[in-house]
Amino acid sequence: MRVLVVGSGGREHALVWALEASPLVTALFAAPGNPGMTELATLVPLGATDVAGLVDWSKANAIDLVVVGPEAPLAAGLVDALEAAGVKAFGPSRAAAQLESSKAFAKAFCARHRIPTAEFAVFDDEAAALAHVEARGAPIVVKADGLAAGKGVVVATTVAEAKAAIGDMFRGALGAAGARVVLEECLLGEEVSLFALADGRHALVLGTAQDHKRIGEGDTGPNTGGMGAYSPAPQLTP
Repeated sequence: MRVLVVGSGGREHALVWALEASPLVTALFAAPGNPGMTELATLVPLGATDVAGLVDWSKANAIDLVVVGPEAPLAAGLVDALEAAGVKAFGPSRAAAQLESSKAFAKAFCARHRIPTAEFAVFDDEAAALAHVEARGAPIVVKADGLAAGKGVVVATTVAEAKAAIGDMFRGALGAAGARVVLEECLLGEEVSLFALADGRHALVLGTAQDHKRIGEGDTGPNTGGMGAYSPAPQLTP
């Protein structure tokens, strides 16, 4: 099986490492990959969001399976385009990827299907968002609706901090990701992730993990894309 992994981060490096060990894989490629992957896979000089380029390259090189790691190409519809071209792909469609690419969509989905979630409100207008913070008070969580590489969430402990975050987002600090803002009830506790593979009918649980996002020691400072994670997470029992 000839496999292409899309992405260049640590997640994709781990996927390449695991796939390289499979006896089913006869040729392994990564686009764009990173220098650390060169001993495991052949790097392809195509960006992760170059949908047309990745589809054309996959067809020209007889790729049997494309594994998409990052959120951005999923949100751009890479899996949809690959499948339309007859190339098998591992990853959600553009529509399903909205659960990750739009916090407003994900919150509305939870509310619609009665999935427990923190109270929230969605705003496209800065003045309305600021008025909500004034009425609600702090602590409050300010979230950019779109993808922001893990940096689109501010847990504001004061009204002033929340207002500053809202202003930054609406004024373009996070690009298009901050054009819409989700204001959310602040829930205290530890964050834990449970991972599963799903095909629309079945779900296969892979395991748990805990991600550490804040930049400073003792869980302080602004959020990042992740300072590290460990698995399994003891906070969730089997």
